[in-house]
This record gives sequence, C-alpha cells and structure tokens, in this order.
Amino acid sequence: MKTKLFSLCTLAAWALSSAQADEKLAGIACRSVHLGYPSEDAVAFYNEVTPLHSATGTYFSVCGWDKGYFGMQEVGSGSKLLIFSVWDSGHNDPNAVKEEQRTKLLFKDEKTRIGRFGGEGSGGQSFYDYDWKIGQTYRFLLTSKVNGERTEYAGFFFLPEEKTWRHLVTFSTITGGKNMNGFYSFIEDFQRDKVSATIVRQARYGNGWAKSADTAWHALRRAKFTADGNPSLAIDAGIENARFFLVTGGTTTNAHTALWGTMDIPATQPLSQPSDLPAL
Repeated sequence: MKTKLFSLCTLAAWALSSAQADEKLAGIACRSVHLGYPSEDAVAFYNEVTPLHSATGTYFSVCGWDKGYFGMQEVGSGSKLLIFSVWDSGHNDPNAVKEEQRTKLLFKDEKTRIGRFGGEGSGGQSFYDYDWKIGQTYRFLLTSKVNGERTEYAGFFFLPEEKTWRHLVTFSTITGGKNMNGFYSFIEDFQRDKVSATIVRQARYGNGWAKSADTAWHALRRAKFTADGNPSLAIDAGIENARFFLVTGGTTTNAHTALWGTMDIPATQPLSQPSDLPAL
C-alpha cells in the first residue's frame, strides 16, 4: 500500500522550501498547500476536517505539529486510512538511529498497524484503515505529555458511526521535555504522476482549539497560507462559514488569499469548543 510522508515538520522549513522553486515538480504534482496556526505551547490540539475533493495519492493532514502529523489519506485503488507519524531524527536511514533514541510505541488500538519510516527524516508511524467520505466532517484530537526527556503523543479519532472517540496510538519520542507547538494542516498530492496535477484536491479545516499547560482552551482563529516549492499557481485558500479552506490542482485560481497571507475568523463568528473529548 503506497503512502507518502510529509517531509516538512515546521513552518520554518516550509518557508525555506517555498522560497526556492522546485521545478522538478512542475506539471508532475499538485502543489502542497498549508495552514499554519499561531499558538503557544500546548498539551492538546483539536481540529476538524471536511474533505471536499480527493483522488488517489491525497493526504489531508489535520493535526500537524513540530514532531509529526495526524490526518487522512486516499491511497491506491481508492483505499482510505488514517495516518499518525512521529519523528525521531533528521536521518533518512531509519536504521541510523540508535534503538534507545527511536520513537517508541506505548499503545495501539487492536486495529492499528505500526511501522517505521525513513527517507524524509525517520520515526514511527501508524495506520488505521477507515473509509472516510467526501463531504463529511471528521474530528481529530492530539495530546502530549512530557515524561523526562521524552514527550508522549496520543492520537484520537471520533468515529461518527459509533459516536465515540477511538484512541488509535501513543508514541514517545525525545524532545528535551517539551510540549507541542508549530501547529498546521496541509493538503499533499503524493501520487505525482502528471495526471494527479490535473485533479483538484480541496478541504475545509476549522473549529480548531489548543489547550495550554494552564488547562485553558484557546480557539485557533488565525491561519497563515503557505506552500512548498512547486511553482504551480493552481492554489487557493480562504475562509467560508467560519472555516478555513485549502484548494490545490486542476484549474484552481488564487482568487481569495495571497500566498503568505494571513486569515482571521472574525470574533463575531463563534467556534464550538468541544465538550465530549477524552479525559486529558
């Protein structure tokens, strides 16, 4: 089963790649587009996504942070899954990392598959087969807990069919004893077969919240629109009904927010703080 790892784990890395056009991707793939959410360090990150247009080789990352990402993919033959990955190094060879320095698995759901990745940094990853639907809104929760020099990251997904939260996986990785920061979402085309560049990929992200160490929840009302080094201009972002949207590929035009622009959801548009989250 083909999957793709997102190689840029911070907004600083996005800025560097975007400043240098990558002509190798021209006409090959949709441009990767991102939303960066300013926030203080947090112990929890909640976000929602509504996929609107997809195709084989699409990744809708919902809860990205400085050590990993959590979202949904459409892979080969229309198969769909949830993916949660945590970095442990900048090595492309996963075997170059000493055992004691690697991302460690602390918990997994019985249906969650576990692996180790390399090629774009290295770390631990998990997969949960789930046939998500276009037009339906899905809820994600990411939590962090400092344990000495490591931080434990747990991924939760709300199963609308069962009306319950499912704890998919918990990974531990070396952080120096820090909680989460650098929150983002993105859309990526990892099919990269030329045809994929002609297909629109679109999603709405919103009702995002971050919980600081003092236990206060803060709404994520601001997002910065960025992109990778692919020179394609078929990208767009904006706000609609108190939600951010991202679009890339096909005949998309940049009609709403300019690249590097910042978007703010007005305070007059209320966000709904979730009240049914698992105990943190």
